[in-house]
Amino acid sequence: MVIIRPISSFLVLTVFHCIKLVAPSASENQFAFEGFAGANLSLDGAAAVTPSGLLKLTNDKHIKGHAFYPTPVSFHLTPNSSATASFSATFVFAIVSEHAELSDHGLAFLVAPSKNLSATTGAQHLGLMNISDNGKASNHVFAVELDTVLSPELHDIDSNHVGIDVNSLQFIQSHTAGYYDDSTGAFMNLTLISRKAMQVWVDYNGQAMVLNVTLAPLGVSKPKKPLLPTGLDLSRVVEDIAYIGFSSATGLSIAYHYVLGWSFSLNGAAPALNPSKLPVLPKLEQRHHRSEILVVVLPIATAALVIGLLLVGFMIVKRWFRHAELREDWEVEFGPQRFSYKDLFDATQGFGSKRLLGIGGFGIVYRGVLSVSNSNSEIVVKRVSHDSRQGVKEFIAEVVNMGRLRHKNLVQLLGYCRRKGELLLVYEYMSNGSLDKHLHDKNNPVLDWNLRFHIIKGIASGLLYLHEEWEQVVVHRNIKANNVLLNNEMNGCLGDFGLARLYDHGTNPRTTHIVACGRRPLEHDLQDNQVVLLDWVLENWNRGQILDVVDPRLSSEYVAEEANLVLKLGLLCLQPLPSARPSMRQVLQYLNGTVLAPEMLPTDLDYDTLMFLQNERVESYAMLEASSLATTVGPGSDLSGGR
Repeated sequence: MVIIRPISSFLVLTVFHCIKLVAPSASENQFAFEGFAGANLSLDGAAAVTPSGLLKLTNDKHIKGHAFYPTPVSFHLTPNSSATASFSATFVFAIVSEHAELSDHGLAFLVAPSKNLSATTGAQHLGLMNISDNGKASNHVFAVELDTVLSPELHDIDSNHVGIDVNSLQFIQSHTAGYYDDSTGAFMNLTLISRKAMQVWVDYNGQAMVLNVTLAPLGVSKPKKPLLPTGLDLSRVVEDIAYIGFSSATGLSIAYHYVLGWSFSLNGAAPALNPSKLPVLPKLEQRHHRSEILVVVLPIATAALVIGLLLVGFMIVKRWFRHAELREDWEVEFGPQRFSYKDLFDATQGFGSKRLLGIGGFGIVYRGVLSVSNSNSEIVVKRVSHDSRQGVKEFIAEVVNMGRLRHKNLVQLLGYCRRKGELLLVYEYMSNGSLDKHLHDKNNPVLDWNLRFHIIKGIASGLLYLHEEWEQVVVHRNIKANNVLLNNEMNGCLGDFGLARLYDHGTNPRTTHIVACGRRPLEHDLQDNQVVLLDWVLENWNRGQILDVVDPRLSSEYVAEEANLVLKLGLLCLQPLPSARPSMRQVLQYLNGTVLAPEMLPTDLDYDTLMFLQNERVESYAMLEASSLATTVGPGSDLSGGR
C-alpha cells in the first residue's frame, strides 16, 4: 500500500503528472506510466529514459535493449495452483527508422521468469532468445512481437506484422499490422515503421484461456474486434513469479524503438492512458553533409602573395586530380547508389596496405569505415578494372539493379563509384569472414553442426529469394564456401555477385556447374592423388555409407538425420537433367522439415552420365578454384566482408 504523507500539494501534483501510480492491493497489482521521467525501471543494453520521458529501447549502435518493471508479478491464482490469473496491459509505442521505407526488426512486450536476458541475441531474435534456445519449453517466455523485418526461417508472414510468441520466435499466430474499424468493420492497415505512435492492448482471460491482442493508432479508441483473438493456456508457460517488460534489437540498419506510456493490471482492466499526457516523439534528425570552406585571399601586390596563390592553386588541382571521377549523363538515374571517390578514399585510408583484405581473380578488396550522419559504418570496397568501351553502361545498370536486392542472407551491395579505368563496388562488411575460413583454416575452432545446418538453411533461403521472390530471377553462378560470408550473428550471407546474371521470370536461365561443398571440389589424398569430391561422395552413397563423408572433426557431435538429408539434397541438386533437380523452394521445405524429402536409392542416380558430365568439368573446377585462391596478402586476407 503506497502511503502519501502530508507534504506540499505542489510536489504531489508534480509526481503524479510524471508517473501515475495506482497502488497494489490484496486483490490486484496495477500500475500506469504516462511518460517515464523518474520511473523506477530495470534497464539494460541500449535501453534508457530520455530527458523528455521517453523510454528508448535502441540506439544507433546495433545492440539490444531491455526494460522491466522492477517488481515481479505473481501470476498464479494461488501459491499451490498452476492456473494463470487474468491480466491486462496496454502500451503506446513508436518505431522511428532512419530510412522511411527500411527498418531493422522490432520490439516485443514480454513476460519472462528473469530480467537477465544477457544470453539472448539481437537482430531477428529481438533480444528475446538465441539460436540454441529458440523453441525450448524451459524458456517460460510469452511475448507479443511487433516485427518489421521478414525472417523466412522463423516463418514470418511479412515485414509488418504482430505475432504471439510462446517459448519461440516462430509465432503461434500472427496478423499483418492493422485494426478493424468499429463503424464499418473494415480492416485498416497500419505501417509499424510509419514514425507515428500506436497503442497495443494485451488482454488475457485466465478462466476462459483466451488472449486478445488489439492494435490502433494513438487517439483511436480501443477497437471492439481484436486483431489477434487466440485460444491459449498460459498455465504451463508463465511461471508463478515472473517479470513484465519490453525487449528490442537492431541489426544492420538504424531504427529507434520508443515506448511512450504503459499500464498493467492483474485481474482487472489496465488503466487507460491519456494521450495528451504522453511525451512527444523527437523530430527525425536530418543528414548533414560537411561543406568545404573556401578560403578567399585578398590580392596583395607582392611577390610573396603571388607565390602563395600559385602554391594553393597547385595543391587544389593536385587534389582534384587525385579524387577525379568518371561521370556520364546516363548515370544520373542511379544517383543515390553512387559513392564519391573521396568518401571511399578517406574510408580506406587512401586504399592503404593496412586496410587491404586480399587480392582475388575479380579485383582488390579493402576494408573501410564510412562516416555518415555522425556514425561510422564498416564497408568493403572492391576495385575492379574496366574500360569505357560499349557494355559498361549495361554492366553498371545491372550492378545497380542487384543493389536493390534486400534479404538478410545476401551480402548487401550498397553502391558503386567510377574513376578513370576502374570500377569500385561497395558492400556491407561481414565481421566473421568467410565460411571457407571456418571450414578449412586449422587455426580456427571446429564449426559445430548446429551452426553449419543454420548456415545451410540461411543460404537456401537467400537463393529462394534470388530465384523466385525478387522481381527478376537472379542466377548467382559462383556459389562456394569462400563466397558465403558470416555476419556478427553467424548468419550465412551469400556474396560476390560478380558472375551473377538477371533473367525475367518464366525464362530459362542457363546455369553452370555447382561449386558448393563442405570440402574443396579438388583435393589430394594421403598418396597425393587428385580426388574429385563428387566422385568420392557418389562412391560412398552407392556403398550405403554416405555418413562416412561427414567432416571427421565433428566426431559424433552432429545430427545424423540432418547430415543425411543435406548430403542427399546435394546429390539431388547434381542430377544431370534439370527437371530431376528440386527447386530452391522444395530444398528449403525439406531443410525446415515442413515437407519430407523424397526417398532416394543409389540406383536413382544416373552414375555413368553424371561422371561423364563431371569429368568434362574437372579442368573448369581447377581453373575456378585457382582464380578464387589467387594471391592473398597477410593474415585475414580471405576477402572477408562482402567479396
